Amino acid sequence: MLRVAVIFFILSIVAAVFGLGGISDSTANIAMFCFWLFLIIFLINLVFGLLGLRKPSIS
Repeated sequence: MLRVAVIFFILSIVAAVFGLGGISDSTANIAMFCFWLFLIIFLINLVFGLLGLRKPSIS
């Protein structure tokens, strides 16, 4: 998820350099959405891990 955000961020920068404002805005918004989604999922997993609410793995 974070890799996708970085890819769209780089695409946004490249589009801005070439003067493609609409594409740059769109890819920046997608990158921001992917980053926030990644951050929310990370925080949820962190809380569950600290509270011990996940099931133990069976090996």
